[in-house]
Amino acid sequence: MATMESLIVTVNRIQRACTVLGDHGGDTNLPTLWEALPSVVVVGGQSSGKSSVLESIVGRDFLPRGSGIVTRRPLVLQLHKTERGLQEYGEFLHLPKKKFTDFSMVRKEIQDETDRMTGKSKQISPVPIHLSIYSPNVVNLTLIDLPGLTKVAVEGQPESIVQDIESMVRSYVEKPNCIILAITPANQDIATSDAIKLSREVDPTGERTFGVLTKLDLMDKGTNAIDVLEGRAYPLQHPWVGIVNRSQADIKKNVDMIASRWKEREFFASSPDYGHLASKMGSEYLAKVLSKHLESVIRARLPGITSLINKSIEELEAELSHLGRSVAVDAGAQLYTILELCRAFDRIFKEHLDGGRPGGDRIYGVFDHQLPAALRKLPFDRHLSLQNIRKVVSEADGYQPHLIAPEQGYRRLIDGALNYFRGPAEASVDAVHFLLKELVRRSIAETQVRSL
Repeated sequence: MATMESLIVTVNRIQRACTVLGDHGGDTNLPTLWEALPSVVVVGGQSSGKSSVLESIVGRDFLPRGSGIVTRRPLVLQLHKTERGLQEYGEFLHLPKKKFTDFSMVRKEIQDETDRMTGKSKQISPVPIHLSIYSPNVVNLTLIDLPGLTKVAVEGQPESIVQDIESMVRSYVEKPNCIILAITPANQDIATSDAIKLSREVDPTGERTFGVLTKLDLMDKGTNAIDVLEGRAYPLQHPWVGIVNRSQADIKKNVDMIASRWKEREFFASSPDYGHLASKMGSEYLAKVLSKHLESVIRARLPGITSLINKSIEELEAELSHLGRSVAVDAGAQLYTILELCRAFDRIFKEHLDGGRPGGDRIYGVFDHQLPAALRKLPFDRHLSLQNIRKVVSEADGYQPHLIAPEQGYRRLIDGALNYFRGPAEASVDAVHFLLKELVRRSIAETQVRSL
């Protein structure tokens, strides 16, 4: 058991590393390491009691409250069980060196960090907030809280908000390694539950879904939720769990979680309707069931996770090998490295040109073979024939013949001959240019290999 708990902690650390590297799932269709790691995603409509369930599992008040959409960014909540007697604290990934022992400040930081991304509007963002809570009163567990599903946009929200939230939630719950925690109020018809409707679409067999029924104490007198909790109204692979949320009066009076949990246990133990289910109801039982199930899922997925991590390591090592050795951050060291690379390139390039490496011989061959061969093919015999010379000289004389051939005639003969050289000369220049570029590329590649 201890080994599996440490494995959950390791998975938590890998998820933190994924988030730092920008891999947090949810907003991509590509397979990533995050998607291979199991986690519990909390899904429910607005005012379904999601926040109360999370706070009951943690045993602390730390989530923003209010009307409308309060959760506007995914909250990745990682619970770490510590030894008895150690102080509880929270730590945000964006503030890694700051420990929050006052959980009212955790609530404020969640709100402030949300506003930093979305502004003080009612917009939503898919970029998650990452919070770790260390406490002896929790179980090792990873939970992802998402914005509550809604049916209409209210003032200050875009018309697309309903579809935007549903798309965000779907991007998480559609993943095969996602465990769905579907929150439904007991005083609402199960057939109209947003969470159950969505989970049924993405998990029709119900093997990934845990149903949670909240607000059992608010049902009309003479009614109960036994059919749901015993799996007759809507059967799932896993048993339903009932939760009694703190009342608004208790929240305003700052009734602590210990007292709230005691009241919850008392409600089920003394209830004529739910007494026979009391041992399998409540937030504490829910946390233990989720943690145990998460352990079993990790155990089943462990070979695939290990394979994906090893594959990712191999790909990163190959990329690092291609990029070359790391460059020091110090400006002087960087300059030294650059000059060292330039000197190495200069030496290798000269070796290609001057001998010892292939390259210079090919450039020599252009001038020793290609250019002379092209020049020998030029039609100089036709251009310097007596007939052509007479023609050029006659045209240079014009209407006043000279006893001696004029200078203009010689110039025309020379210019005409030089024009024949243009084609072979340009072809030779192009050939040498191509060879030099090839040698530069080869020298750069050899310089990189040497610098590793």
